[in-house]
Amino acid sequence: MAVPIVEVGNDAKVTLERACAHLLSLQHRDGWWKGELQTNVTMDAEDMLLREFLGVRRQDESERSAAWIRSQQRADGTWANFHGGPGDLSSTIEAYWALRLVGDPVEDEHMRSAAQFVREQGGLQRARVFTHVWLALFGLWSWERIPALPPEVVLLPSWVPLNIYDFACWARQTIVALSVVIAKRPTHALPFELRELHGSEPWSRREPTSRTGRWLARLDNILRAYERRPLAPLRRLALARAERWIVRRQESDGSWGGIQPPWVYSLIALRLLGYSLEHPLMRRGLEGLEGFMIEQGSERRLEACQSPVWDTALAIVALTDAGLPQDDPPLTRAAQWLLGEEVKVRGDWALARPRLEPGGWAFEFANVNYPDVDDTAEVVLALRRTAPVEPQRAQAAIGRATRWVEGLQSADGGWGAFDADNTNALVRELPFLDFGEVIDAPSADVTAHALEMLGALGLAREPTARTGLRWLLEQQQPDGSWFGRWGINYVYGTGAAVPALVACGVEHSAPSVRRAVAWLVGHQNEDGGWGEDPRSYDDSAWVGRGSSTASQTAWALLALHAAGERGSAARRGIRWLVQAQRVDGSWDEPQYTGTGFPSDYYINYHLYRLTFPIMALGRYSREDMM
Repeated sequence: MAVPIVEVGNDAKVTLERACAHLLSLQHRDGWWKGELQTNVTMDAEDMLLREFLGVRRQDESERSAAWIRSQQRADGTWANFHGGPGDLSSTIEAYWALRLVGDPVEDEHMRSAAQFVREQGGLQRARVFTHVWLALFGLWSWERIPALPPEVVLLPSWVPLNIYDFACWARQTIVALSVVIAKRPTHALPFELRELHGSEPWSRREPTSRTGRWLARLDNILRAYERRPLAPLRRLALARAERWIVRRQESDGSWGGIQPPWVYSLIALRLLGYSLEHPLMRRGLEGLEGFMIEQGSERRLEACQSPVWDTALAIVALTDAGLPQDDPPLTRAAQWLLGEEVKVRGDWALARPRLEPGGWAFEFANVNYPDVDDTAEVVLALRRTAPVEPQRAQAAIGRATRWVEGLQSADGGWGAFDADNTNALVRELPFLDFGEVIDAPSADVTAHALEMLGALGLAREPTARTGLRWLLEQQQPDGSWFGRWGINYVYGTGAAVPALVACGVEHSAPSVRRAVAWLVGHQNEDGGWGEDPRSYDDSAWVGRGSSTASQTAWALLALHAAGERGSAARRGIRWLVQAQRVDGSWDEPQYTGTGFPSDYYINYHLYRLTFPIMALGRYSREDMM
């Protein structure tokens, strides 16, 4: 239960000061901030399975991972993909399997209830394809039942449909590695089976519902027939090309793209291609995983990704909103660290934009192959609010970043996160891809952040910004909100869009702004806060609805502030933040308000509950709203 630390009616600047003090206490001595990026227990289960497959699993580490997995099991025996969400079949299968790996007896109550849920949901037969791949790796599922993904896909030129660059960067890295794994069809025997997780109905392939899906299903049948007897010279060429592609994209910290899926599958692929565990690539990859581990008491959990650049940029914006001077030492240290993280090499984005010079920032400590528009825009906004030790260096970096962001604009006027014009929806219907978004189409939230940056730089009247603004206005929903691709959901999209519109010169009185304000006011909770459940991606009843959270309340307040709203709705939102603050200056937020893949994969950014409320309180504090 939240602990109110100031009475309503007191100056809420106390709330802001405590929050700032807490945020400053979390800064690393090198200048960066990094909050935990919490996802779900499939990360921990798959880490254990990876180590088992490679023969490096240690029982003591597994016991600590298992302790974390057990702690996340729901009362009904299931595991969910987000706090308060429903039990998820594949997540429950993988968590149960990991617990069996460490020796939990199937007769124990927590295991029996999980197994019962799995059977009731159709059993292993109804798991997603990626779970089936893991089962096949250990001989618990037939490779014949895995949809086709031949490594020959890496040989397709970029103008041929379904080439690897038609996929978003996160899917691209995963697919190349998995194509090698599936081509090799390995089996690592376990001392147990999972018969207790089989459903009553036999497995059958999912029937496609669209004409395109049916065509791709026929293609899958042809490719699976080819995979049984591939052309040997072509297969050798494809595997060699895939190997080179994977090797060239390992990052300095041992990861691939700084994210879990391509990381684990790339390690498995390289092992199957003959790399020893002592090979520098393998050793660096396994050692790098330890840097993503959080050890807490008797528990151990894996972060799917890390967000230091994003968190540091948001922290700078928040603290300057709260009134810290530009030359305050924590801010100058943070700015100096960010300058050192600038990406100056060409990544996959250059395939679509070959003449564009590098610039910008990635999300993680090490990810030179995949900088992104979202981080770059936020870093530019942050650097402009500081007094860097090397002002000329900072200005040059901002210039490169601005040109790079402008160059990554898609043909329709919007911005995706990592690539331009990554919009071939055909790949979404491939039988192999039944989990998560696999293209990087322009989104309202990324476009809004790019526009906010351009507006701050005085470029709102330039053609790039005007085209982007038109695109963003066209994406407004009939009810006045915007869809949130990387945050949950319409509150996030609207919270990003309104400040961008205003930064680009849209008047407070404009119909688009007034409709957005009306939507936010209409979705304010009775307690004064705002919240939205991840189920809003699938069920319209959840749109703009959910328990109040600090981050989502702040997003709404940021939009209202940008729209010039200083009335009852804003005051009630501020009051909620004041009353909900903890004694240490932070806020409780077990809810997941970040999005990896809409409808499938969600994130709890542990610093969102701090940086965004500071921004909102800081901006309103300038106008005696508190």
